[in-house]
Amino acid sequence: MTLAPVEVLAHRLDNNPILTSADVAPSQAALEVVSVFNAAAAKVGDETILLLRVAERPRAMTGLLAATARSLDLGAPHERLEPVPPGTLGEDVIGIAFLDPATEPRRVVVAYIRKDLPGLDISDPRSIQVIRPPVKPGARGEVRDYLTQISHLRVARSIDGAHFVVDQLPSVVPVNSFEEYGCEDPRATLIDGVWHITYVSVGSVGITTSRLTTTDFRSFERHGLMFLPDHKDVVLFPGRVQDRYVALTRPMPSSFNRVLGIWIAFSDDLVGWGGHRPLALPRPGMWDGVRTGAGSVPFRVREGWLELYHGVDSEGQYAMGALLMDAEDPARVIARSPEPILTPDHDYEQSGFYRNIVFSCGHVPLEHGADRIRMYYGAADSRMAAADFDVKEIVASLAPC
Repeated sequence: MTLAPVEVLAHRLDNNPILTSADVAPSQAALEVVSVFNAAAAKVGDETILLLRVAERPRAMTGLLAATARSLDLGAPHERLEPVPPGTLGEDVIGIAFLDPATEPRRVVVAYIRKDLPGLDISDPRSIQVIRPPVKPGARGEVRDYLTQISHLRVARSIDGAHFVVDQLPSVVPVNSFEEYGCEDPRATLIDGVWHITYVSVGSVGITTSRLTTTDFRSFERHGLMFLPDHKDVVLFPGRVQDRYVALTRPMPSSFNRVLGIWIAFSDDLVGWGGHRPLALPRPGMWDGVRTGAGSVPFRVREGWLELYHGVDSEGQYAMGALLMDAEDPARVIARSPEPILTPDHDYEQSGFYRNIVFSCGHVPLEHGADRIRMYYGAADSRMAAADFDVKEIVASLAPC
């Protein structure tokens, strides 16, 4: 293969970012939209559909909190909601939102935690960590993690693939204890006329992957969990390969070396999965040296299966690259990006809720030729952007494995 210069592969849309939090109405008055990003992408008739991840958080409060406001009692054996103490000021607390599975119907509630709580760590804008004192002298304290955001999925529609109108209401919302903190990072794969959507379910029991189906992106049928926690970045191939369904996965081991990379798995029915094995693990010292994860849905090219994936380097930068898998045996990687095909080079990709991130969950073919695609990607965990690519140029930029 003759390597193409990677710096000219991505052609960003002139109207980037194509969607921001200002384009999306909050799901309830107590919340504000902070991020619109990491969307699944699909072509349905004449429309381009984005299934957006919409992240919300409690609105910042000032002055005395209302008597109906609730705090989260972290001193109890199991966290419980209770009224905020009289005289509590909004400036002295931080709000979190989560699904309360004990309510009927289940609903998202807002609770407050005092900023002066011993052991509280809010240095990461995405999460709150509380270190509880040990029960016995000499024992280790217990660490509890909470998210500052809760996510749902919402549809946006476009005729030209560049300018989108976002639905006023959420399309997929948290419904059970596996989704206390929401539904994240969907991917949409068309199999036999039905769109299969994988998404990340985030709850206090861990990070899992769930599956939905739809034919029109207006109504959705749930099929429950696919993999045990902790597991994310699951992407389905479009149809069977050698009479089996195939998925790219990303287990998240918390023991030993904690290698976070792309694996592959197989199924006869999209329910039971086996044959798990590593596929494209991090390459130390390279652009994907710390972490790799599947991005958009794999698609066929003349040379095999092409997958656009994300990698993280030692500086924490997220970039996009590609890998080529054998047409008949996708567990065999033929070639891989020696350098990324898209890096966070623009202001809207470098600054936001989290810095220096380009992260794709979907692409669509462009109308004027199957050899060109439009990749939609989250920028800085804050907004949506898009870039066009020539597929032949991507393949030419890969280095044989």
